[in-house]
Amino acid sequence: MARPIRFNAFDMNCVGHQSPGLWAHPRDRSWTYKDLDYWQDLARTLERGIFDGIFIADVIGYYDVYKGSNFHALHQAAQIPVNDPLQLAAPIALATEHLGIGITASTSFEHPYTFARRLSTADHHTKGRVGWNIVTSYLESGAKNVGQGGLKGHDNRYEIAAEYVEVLYKLFEGSWEDGAVLRDREKRIFTDPAKVHEIGHRGKHFEVPGYHLCEPSPQRTPVLYQAGASGPGKAFAAAHAECVFVAAPTKSLLKAYVAEIRAKAAAAGRDPRKLYIYNLTTVIVDETDAKAEARFADYRSYSSYDGSLVFLSGWSGIDFGQYAPTDLIRKVETNAIVSMVETFAGKDRAWTIEELAQWGGVGGLGPVFVGSPGTVADILQDWVEETDVDGFNLAYAVTPETFETVVDLLVPELQKRGAYPTAYRPGTLREKLFGEGPLLPKTHPADAYRDIEAVKAREASAHREAAE
Repeated sequence: MARPIRFNAFDMNCVGHQSPGLWAHPRDRSWTYKDLDYWQDLARTLERGIFDGIFIADVIGYYDVYKGSNFHALHQAAQIPVNDPLQLAAPIALATEHLGIGITASTSFEHPYTFARRLSTADHHTKGRVGWNIVTSYLESGAKNVGQGGLKGHDNRYEIAAEYVEVLYKLFEGSWEDGAVLRDREKRIFTDPAKVHEIGHRGKHFEVPGYHLCEPSPQRTPVLYQAGASGPGKAFAAAHAECVFVAAPTKSLLKAYVAEIRAKAAAAGRDPRKLYIYNLTTVIVDETDAKAEARFADYRSYSSYDGSLVFLSGWSGIDFGQYAPTDLIRKVETNAIVSMVETFAGKDRAWTIEELAQWGGVGGLGPVFVGSPGTVADILQDWVEETDVDGFNLAYAVTPETFETVVDLLVPELQKRGAYPTAYRPGTLREKLFGEGPLLPKTHPADAYRDIEAVKAREASAHREAAE
């Protein structure tokens, strides 16, 4: 039997998410991102295609590294304007029954106590279909505009993220016991106060003494996504993430990444097969190879050179506007997405600035697969077999057209091969993905915070010892 392939849709509450300039294509509807109709119609299409979920990216800040300004970001709508992603969870849930909803939020810019309430609310409203994509952020402009002066060091951001998720585990898993909510009309007791606990968190970066504001949601802790690909990012993903996103442009890079993440997860005491890895990919599919190539050529004619380098400069922290198109990329130490610099200044090949801009013009950093349903299915199955990746985080070139062609042409081909699901499992997002219960398993680090009184006792003892 063929190994199953999983799909997520990769989108953002903005114009032209990963393909700058293609907003001008006559069939592109990304400029309607402000309308709930767009999101609900897209969600129905994805559910018809049995996608695991829609993964909604986000950034706080704007891309102002390229040529030292945000002119080209504004000019080409390169992820600005951009609206809040979490507000899309409820309307998408209302339009669908099964589709997962992955929401990106930064550990650098949102306080964990208030964010915990927002996330629990979304999990309640979606009946347990929400996930959180944990990011540490990489834009200096974001840090400056929330009063931090500038971006903290890359490794320091992961140190903060580790404490951030610890606070959330305490709130989600430990603050309210099972059975705390009684809803006993006869005795007129809604909640048993003895079963609701202050978390008493006093850490290096956060102090959160009190109770979680929400009663437990269907998943308690929503499904955890993570996209870090640097050394600290991979260690964090192996410890915490249930679904991992990576943007590897080649099979060799992806294979090495997948093997490393699974090995680290196993070393952390987790089942490496219960950690799904999705690679960023754009699929251009049509009835025949020739039609697909023509479609791709049409799309590329709308791509923006400056818009592409706006993204690539922001992601890498390197101003590619200072180089000639024929210059080769050199490795420069930056405070942004370290793995991106390592990839394109790596050993596999030497990239010119022009080649990099062309690569990123459609679909961002991931590969672009072009062809008939049979051709693309062959490519995807080959990548899965050779790299051990679980699935693909599908970006669009033109929306919703890119997703509609995948659902109408590619999904039936994969289903015919026995390589794609034909129905959803019942239950919450975690149950649909892993076929087990709605809560994080006992092998996950969150389990250590379920007995919050024991946690507080241990931490108090450690503080006393440190003070002596």
